[in-house]
Amino acid sequence: MTLTARGRPVPPGPPRSAALRMLMVMSRDRLGMMTDAADRYGDAVRIPVGPKTLYLFNHPDHAKHVLADNAANYHKGIGLTHARRALGDGLLTSEGELWRKQRQVIQPAFQSRRIAAQASVVADEAAGLVDRLRRTGGTPVDVMDEMTGLTLGVLGRTLLDADLGAFGSIGDDFAAVQDQAMFELESLSAVPAWVPLPRQLRFRRARRSLSGIVDRLVAAREDRTADRDDVLSRLITSARAERDPRVGRQRLRDELVTLLLAGHETTASTLSWTLHLIDDHPAVRDRLRAEARAVLGDRAPVFEDLHRLTYTATVLNEVMRLYPPVWILPRMSLAPDEIGGFPVPAGADVLICPFTLHRHPRFWDDPERFDPDRFARDRTGDRPRYAYIPFGAGPRFCVGNHLGMMEATFVIAMLARDLTLTKVSGHRVVREPMLSLRMRGGLPMTIFPAAD
Repeated sequence: MTLTARGRPVPPGPPRSAALRMLMVMSRDRLGMMTDAADRYGDAVRIPVGPKTLYLFNHPDHAKHVLADNAANYHKGIGLTHARRALGDGLLTSEGELWRKQRQVIQPAFQSRRIAAQASVVADEAAGLVDRLRRTGGTPVDVMDEMTGLTLGVLGRTLLDADLGAFGSIGDDFAAVQDQAMFELESLSAVPAWVPLPRQLRFRRARRSLSGIVDRLVAAREDRTADRDDVLSRLITSARAERDPRVGRQRLRDELVTLLLAGHETTASTLSWTLHLIDDHPAVRDRLRAEARAVLGDRAPVFEDLHRLTYTATVLNEVMRLYPPVWILPRMSLAPDEIGGFPVPAGADVLICPFTLHRHPRFWDDPERFDPDRFARDRTGDRPRYAYIPFGAGPRFCVGNHLGMMEATFVIAMLARDLTLTKVSGHRVVREPMLSLRMRGGLPMTIFPAAD
């Protein structure tokens, strides 16, 4: 075991001489780098990457300490700090008092009673998706695009009372923002924003487009905020309270861009991964179909059905174990700390990686196997709470998780009941770890009516 000059243990990991190679590996294969580090060195790993040293901690106790017990000592870290240049100071990237204020503004819109009241909207959007797919007549479609359109539709109607489908470029704009955010991570923000690289030019166009969309949403609502109590009205009211109108407008834009991105991206990714895995496991698809038909019959789902679609919930939980929508949780330590017996200096880049944590062989039997039944009630009792954190944990637990789960449950139940979706032969599904865990190149599938 390596020791510091004071005789304290240091986490194992690659030598400092590997820093440049690890930086290149991070740009090519972030998931592979994290997986290899955990497999080779254990639950605590020190990874030199360029001029930085990353500390990967991969045990439920470590996650609990960083995300909950001592969360006040950890601000957002590498990746998200760099993404601030792309996203601004929205809820995803802000810290301290600004973050607390923003959370207080947005949180009421996600209360359980409000989510329950939106169930009919979600079911209506899901029914529209089923109808669109049914009319494809066997022509392959990119269901990832379809899931993105669906989740944007739900987001617009439930949180903003707006039709986001009217903004045709919004999906491409968010792709450019994500690409820039990952470039900021890979380059450690060493490339000035003014350098006219193609991706930076695309990002600038996307930011202008998204700012225009936000301005149009705000203009359509500004005189009617008293009539609504959704996220948009609450953010407009909060922005008006700022002493400096320019600061208020910028925070409103940052918050809405972040909400639009995070509010649809993670659920769209989870739905896409679910359809991919269902196609690979026909027995799971058959059980989903049987449950949906038994619980729903021919009607649309209602909020109370969430407690009845139990197998659907286990499938979604297992999908998010293998493909967590938030695959990495980067933090930076404000003061020295100790995690798992290892000292962590102030200013350290600390990583909690749900993608590797969800595959920890000590807590997950045959971790690469897709097995929804591992989330059956009689099999979850002995598992540590922080072995499974698809929505994060602690004070920064995802504010929209209940809406996202209701959306995913309704969509998968209705698709399984009514349709069979089959991947196009020869298409290779490739993981793409962006701000969420996406699929590179989409997911082309052919749609057929479900068998009776």
